[in-house]
Amino acid sequence: MNNIWCFLLLRRVLHYISFLAQLSTCAVHFCKMLHLMLVVLVPILATAQPYRNVSLGSSLTSDNSNSAWLSPSGDFAFGFRQMVPSGGYLLAIWFDKIPEKTIIWSANRDNPAAKGSKIQIFPDGRFELDDPTGQQIWSAALARSGVAYGAMLDTGNFVLVGNASAVLWQSFDYPTDTILPSQIFNQGSSLVSSFSDTNYSSGKFMFSMQSNGNLGSYNRNFLMDDNIGPYWVSNTVGSGFHVIFNQSGYIFLTAENGTILNFLSSNGASTSQYYQRAILDYDGVLRHSVYPKFGNKTGGRPMNWSVSDFLPENICLSMPVYSGWGACGFNSICSLLGIDQRPSCFCPTGYSLIDPSDKMSGCKPDFTAQSCDQESEDKSLFTFVDMPNTNFYGFDYITYQQVREDWCRQSCLDDCFCAAASYDRNTCWKKKYPLSNGRLDSGIGGKALIKVRKGNATLAPPSNNNSKKSDRSTLIITGSVLFGSSVLVNVILLIALLSFGFHLKRRESMILHPDSALPDVANVRSFTFKELQEATNGFKEELGSGACSTVYKGTLEDRNGPLIAVKKLNKIAIEAEQEFKAEVNSISRTNHKNLVQLLGYCDEGENRLLVYQYMSNGSIASFLFQNSRPNWYQRVQIAFGTARGLCYLHEECSTQIIHCDVKPQNVLLDGSLVAKISDFGLAKLLRDDQTRTMTGIRGTRGYVAPEWFRNMPITVKVDVYSFGILLLELICCRRNVEKGVAEEILSDWAYDCYKDGTLHLLVANDEETMKDIKRFKKFVMVAIWCIQEDPSLRPNMKRVLHMLEGSIEVPLPPDPESFID
Repeated sequence: MNNIWCFLLLRRVLHYISFLAQLSTCAVHFCKMLHLMLVVLVPILATAQPYRNVSLGSSLTSDNSNSAWLSPSGDFAFGFRQMVPSGGYLLAIWFDKIPEKTIIWSANRDNPAAKGSKIQIFPDGRFELDDPTGQQIWSAALARSGVAYGAMLDTGNFVLVGNASAVLWQSFDYPTDTILPSQIFNQGSSLVSSFSDTNYSSGKFMFSMQSNGNLGSYNRNFLMDDNIGPYWVSNTVGSGFHVIFNQSGYIFLTAENGTILNFLSSNGASTSQYYQRAILDYDGVLRHSVYPKFGNKTGGRPMNWSVSDFLPENICLSMPVYSGWGACGFNSICSLLGIDQRPSCFCPTGYSLIDPSDKMSGCKPDFTAQSCDQESEDKSLFTFVDMPNTNFYGFDYITYQQVREDWCRQSCLDDCFCAAASYDRNTCWKKKYPLSNGRLDSGIGGKALIKVRKGNATLAPPSNNNSKKSDRSTLIITGSVLFGSSVLVNVILLIALLSFGFHLKRRESMILHPDSALPDVANVRSFTFKELQEATNGFKEELGSGACSTVYKGTLEDRNGPLIAVKKLNKIAIEAEQEFKAEVNSISRTNHKNLVQLLGYCDEGENRLLVYQYMSNGSIASFLFQNSRPNWYQRVQIAFGTARGLCYLHEECSTQIIHCDVKPQNVLLDGSLVAKISDFGLAKLLRDDQTRTMTGIRGTRGYVAPEWFRNMPITVKVDVYSFGILLLELICCRRNVEKGVAEEILSDWAYDCYKDGTLHLLVANDEETMKDIKRFKKFVMVAIWCIQEDPSLRPNMKRVLHMLEGSIEVPLPPDPESFID
């Protein structure tokens, strides 16, 4: 019996010991969990953002391991990026989930680290980048000590947090060239552009929030780390407080009380759907760009950065005249002829880039300049390259008024200091080297006369000075012989000689100053047929064709030059001639980011061709009505861009233009999916005192306004009607009239759905659009206003744009067919 009791007692003791052990284990687990919760919650409470803790003593080394500290979602990474071709390493933050790994912040942009350099949070709280020998390259400017850990946040902000859960340092306070959503740009903050698209070191431009409340973009004297002067300002001295980039994708300047003073970007986008950034690019333009997070799920388009908004609108014209190098460098010319609203920098004929890898490096003459030491140097060795609507600003050394152009030319030829002259309305300005702040734009007027040696200028005659002297000698000898003959023969031959001499002189003049078939076209280049034949490789690659023309893909200058689209008009005597003149004259008067830029033309014999910037993504028709259609956000931006382009043609262009053929095929998309209106062949120009015109039916079936068929005056409202149809097609991804289908027309169906409250039927298979059904409804209402049969009921394009952007309310539209003829 005693043995049994002993056994039971022993078993109870063992159970008790086991219970204590389990309790101890639970307590340990509980303490660990409590500790873990505290570690997680403290930084969340401190920063209101999820994080990944980077503990004291943690480090990263610049090598090929690609190690980095990631944000919780993995959207951003902090670590080293190797620069190509220099090979150095930047300590940077970048978008990690996109293939481009776009850098948005760097610590050592002007001092790349060598391989083996290390960034470390030291146990004493220092955050320091050292080279392989231990020498400091960069360190965080900490106001006080006590760093407990670091964290890479999902906002793109890297923070150092103290023991009291306070943020002691953050990368958002020290931006380089980029700001992100949720980032606040305070007084004293600045962005500095990179030097080029491949060189991340500090460049020539600065975007700064001044302590006096003024926000501006400045030319930066980067060798002295100060600024020369502004080329864009907010004019908010005394009221500007800080710039906010909010989670809805809007960027605006506010006063201290929160009042919005100025929108820097009014094209919002959801941060849940798009990565976003605002970057001061190396060309001095501040661009708001977006990148779809789920590109393949929201329309099947390849993922890339697309420009949502930018300022200034035209940096070439915004640059102040006292800025020596301008937007493109000395002796260079700036024009918005490139894609994506990026300034195109190019050298005049006879000049070439100082650094072929940097288009903003400026240009150097490829000839020996006229010497003041060699008085015997023949002035006839020099000629002029004429550049209409071009000027170099800021450093004219002498001005003559009430003079003729030929006098201006001769005065510059006789002056060894004169490198170029500009002439406009009986005034001549002479300029020295280096030529500064060059710009080309249709609004400039006049022309630049750039002096070059004839042997090096493509516009110069092929003959040289010796051949001219030879021609003169031949004439003298021939004259001497004549005087030795009979009087009658001498008279006849003298007349023939004078006629020949006059013809020779006229031919020389024509070569130096060729007559243009289109004298009013001042801001486009004249090409020879042979040049365009070579540029298109014998018109080999066809991009598309129409009733009167075929478009070919080409490349300017050489195979590495910019891509172009060459429109070759068919040899239809009257129709082609009229289309050619209408298109050249209308486009040459325009300059807007949402219009396709005309680069040049050819008017040689029966050959008439137009040269445009190449649109890599084709027309929106090819997107809308195929499988790889744009996502909802992209379609919204295309609608905005098209509306802005038409608004410019109707109300902002120097000569009002009615396009007359607005349709998806005539709205093209560049590499960033920016909409650009094209094909002005059917445009109707209006005089300043004219508001309407009578003309035959133009346009394309399905987009033509009713007044074309009613013998009514044609106004800009015909374009508004066509835009309304295009807008419906754009937001619904359906054709207004399907070929060979006798079903309901889209515009009729859209109104019925709007009236019946069943708009979701129009986009039943488009989940992204369904999530933004309120905006979709607003766009449908705007389209219904645009397609009113009564032209007087249609809003003008400026009002259409304001309704689309939401700056004014959209009233309830009437039935489009309520108009009684």
